[in-house]
Amino acid sequence: MTKSITSRPPLSPTPRSTPTRAKERAETERTDLDAVLDAGLVCHLGVVLGGTPVVIPTVYGRDGDTLYLHGSTGAGNLRAALDGDISIAVTLVDGLIYARSAMHFSMNYRSAVVRGRAVEVTDPEERMHALRVVIEHSAPGAWDRVRRPNKKEMAATKVLALDLTEASVKVRTGGPNDDLEDIEAGGVWAGVLPIRQVWDAPVPSADLEPGLEVPRDVLDRADAVTAS
Repeated sequence: MTKSITSRPPLSPTPRSTPTRAKERAETERTDLDAVLDAGLVCHLGVVLGGTPVVIPTVYGRDGDTLYLHGSTGAGNLRAALDGDISIAVTLVDGLIYARSAMHFSMNYRSAVVRGRAVEVTDPEERMHALRVVIEHSAPGAWDRVRRPNKKEMAATKVLALDLTEASVKVRTGGPNDDLEDIEAGGVWAGVLPIRQVWDAPVPSADLEPGLEVPRDVLDRADAVTAS
């Protein structure tokens, strides 16, 4: 269930989660980690499957200092996630950096990397709670108006929990970092092309009964992301 966040450990508590390059972009507050994870929609789960590394895009949800993942009980990547340490990455791209030299092209971004050992959630109450967290992460308000998973669906679903203690966050903002000689030479445009995420108008299912309006939570979700 929801963990207390009154005494949270600092970011990068271990050598392997402490940034070694571009340290000036590292953030140190757990609220920075929360912000990146809460803004993302898909994480990339890194596991060793069949003796080789593989990275799988995966939906997730955060509750305090716990990250929940779910998928089919037949998913090899989720089974592999229980065999050893895993890595989770979430990246949000905020802009493209156009520089005066090829070496200084870059991106403005917010990124989080979490490492640790996932555990399978077996308690029925927490499993249902975890699925609610995952649904509400991407579709706030939807859980309260849809049918809950039944016993057959729950039996076919594996739920994992990953503690967020071992994590790092990096953020890049601002314009290009061109060399002085390139700036003085002139003649090349430099700047930032910002990126923002927007939603199109909701598209009703082809088998939807006539006259059923788009739920307020769907419209609110679209408005919230568009406004950001």
